[in-house]
Amino acid sequence: MTVRLLLADDQEMIRTALAALLDLEDDFSVVAAVGRGDEVLGAVREHRPDVALLDIEMPGMDGLTVAGVLRDQVPGCRVVILTTFGRAGYLRRAMEAGAVGFVVKDAPAEALADAVRRVVNGERVVDPVLAAATLAAGESPLTAREGDVLRVARTGASVAEIAGRLFLSEGTVRNYLSAAIAKTATRNRVEAARVADERGWL
Repeated sequence: MTVRLLLADDQEMIRTALAALLDLEDDFSVVAAVGRGDEVLGAVREHRPDVALLDIEMPGMDGLTVAGVLRDQVPGCRVVILTTFGRAGYLRRAMEAGAVGFVVKDAPAEALADAVRRVVNGERVVDPVLAAATLAAGESPLTAREGDVLRVARTGASVAEIAGRLFLSEGTVRNYLSAAIAKTATRNRVEAARVADERGWL
């Protein structure tokens, strides 16, 4: 049986290199490669891959959101997140979105090939170091609204701008920011956004 693969990564060099590596495997065929998250669903419907290998950070739609879309609309396509972002919070979000594998890009090519074969056989595959970090980190302490406020804050927006974008009062934004700063044990909103992002909470 030949395993049909789709690659989604916004960096063309990585996409091309991965396709070349995976095509060296006798039982793999890369049937599609896209550079934007919002191109994945159409490509999956057109090419019918068995496994979609998704990067997290892509224009149009991030890989974690794409994983949820595929779970809901094309449940027969298994999703493996393949990323440079080996953050604990990302792993938890990927699994919640329906991904069955999570492999960091600096893993050896053989490890990626093995991960693909294992998910095709119905297993879940997770980088062991990341799995341990995820258990140690626990779940995000941020509420959904605190996360929303920090996502806008990390763009450098002022309190007034955050309030305008999220249709909140400035006082409410300050309260959410204060809570997020306390929960991330940081001194200001820039540090809070950085820490939350590093832990995969945003």
